[in-house]
Amino acid sequence: MTTTGKTVRKVFSLTDAGREFLRHPSPWMIGAVLVAAVTARILVGDWQISDAAVPLVMLAVFPFFEWVVHVLVLHWRPKRLGPLTIDPLLAREHRAHHRDPRAVPLIFIPWKSLAAWVLPVTVAVGLLAFPRLGMGLTFLVCIGTLGLLYEWTHYLIHSDYKPRTRIYRAIWRNHRNHHFKNEHYWFTVTSSGTADRLLGTCPDPATVETSPTAKNLHAAA
Repeated sequence: MTTTGKTVRKVFSLTDAGREFLRHPSPWMIGAVLVAAVTARILVGDWQISDAAVPLVMLAVFPFFEWVVHVLVLHWRPKRLGPLTIDPLLAREHRAHHRDPRAVPLIFIPWKSLAAWVLPVTVAVGLLAFPRLGMGLTFLVCIGTLGLLYEWTHYLIHSDYKPRTRIYRAIWRNHRNHHFKNEHYWFTVTSSGTADRLLGTCPDPATVETSPTAKNLHAAA
């Protein structure tokens, strides 16, 4: 499309973002677990007041869960153990994501990790770690919802969609500071100023030097 001889870039809408989001396997895989969990939860019944506590606790804990996974798993430094190098796929893919933050496939949780252990372990926790099956299924409904929220938020931040609300603008800025300012700060994705603020990784960006290794994790500065 042109106006007075100049090319006008098409606005990237939420609809455009949604179409691209659904082209990738991880939303479908997490969504399938969510649908199964919702169906099972309705069939099992046995609703109790403790079910209402599950989402409240998970909403409070999730920013800290994001922070811990980001720091300890995604930013894992490869380690030698005799002849072996311990370097999980999640860490390798995340380093590639930092090298090219606009590569859309690298934005999502690797489907191989989801299939091999992330989703099976999550389902096992839901079915085995709670005192009631209904409560465990409530957990699976909540974690499935939060998982989709994480994937959608992370994708949207790295897409061409521009922030239009104050809350999303803060989340967008928080994560982009992590990628383009300094990889040692701003580890939460679906929120800003939560776990990072409490754990000391949410400084004033104006006081932080731009890191030379933000796109090359663990490289010598």
